[in-house]
Amino acid sequence: MKLQSLAISGLITLDMHSLNNEGAEGNYLLTRQVYITNRQGEVQAVNAISGDMLKHIQAEHLYNVAREEGLPLCQSCQKFNANRISGDQEFARSFSGAEQDSVILSRAIETCLLDDTEGILITNEIGGKKRSIARKSAVEFGWTVGRPESTRTESYFHVKYVPEGRGQGSGAASNQGQNIFHRPASSGQYAVVLNVDLFRVGRNDITLENILPDEERYRRVKALLKSVIFTFIKLTGAHRNTQLPHVLGFEGWLTKSYSTFPAPIASALDEAYGEEISRVTSSLNRLKEGAVDANQFTSLAQFVELMEQTLNGLEE
Repeated sequence: MKLQSLAISGLITLDMHSLNNEGAEGNYLLTRQVYITNRQGEVQAVNAISGDMLKHIQAEHLYNVAREEGLPLCQSCQKFNANRISGDQEFARSFSGAEQDSVILSRAIETCLLDDTEGILITNEIGGKKRSIARKSAVEFGWTVGRPESTRTESYFHVKYVPEGRGQGSGAASNQGQNIFHRPASSGQYAVVLNVDLFRVGRNDITLENILPDEERYRRVKALLKSVIFTFIKLTGAHRNTQLPHVLGFEGWLTKSYSTFPAPIASALDEAYGEEISRVTSSLNRLKEGAVDANQFTSLAQFVELMEQTLNGLEE
């Protein structure tokens, strides 16, 4: 498998979503806002979806792919437990306590696809000995950040329907009656950045050795890339029951690396991000011919087609 890493720099258009919120004040639900700085040094507040949210979406899709394709999961990950293998007591008891950290990490990689690709910090007792063993994630998400000039958030008034009459009003401790509340909805163009280091799948972070057979690594890489595709086809998150996002478009660049050179990435918060990626790609390929490539996509369908081609080319 020649492909070493890939990156996505994109701009996704979402309307009337409430995927990521940060709490409530009274009966007002507050949406996530972050501060960003442009090239002129101007600071602006914009709506954003956290990288944690995107990572959770991708991990859930990977979990479903793993179950469907019979890929290995530890006992905790079989239940989609956020503690992953740290919560697998059978795994912890399978060691004597004399093993080196690298041996335990190799066993964790062999045991579970999610612990291999999504990262883990093993902090529980293993073989009666307290451990702290880090496993870095192979997939990295940035914040999905709205472009200030084309992203807006508004709050909308809602009333809980009570068929028997209005009853007790808003603020009742039992949450009974016809309560009122205000819920946000955001619309706009959002910059997406994502990096996937495929070379790290099945590799022990301590010994830097690949500990899985080539066929098993191929199956895991294929599952990981499928989960990335599904992340943008189905964005999960808060309030989808009544505020399912309208996805109007997804455009950007898919870059790939076939060497130690990183796959180029740039933020769509800058309108010239495509030119930046194209020029960086050309420069890297002058340093080493065929080191990286970059493909532009102008729709969600074209993005999926490019990812499909990537999957089909893994065996080359």
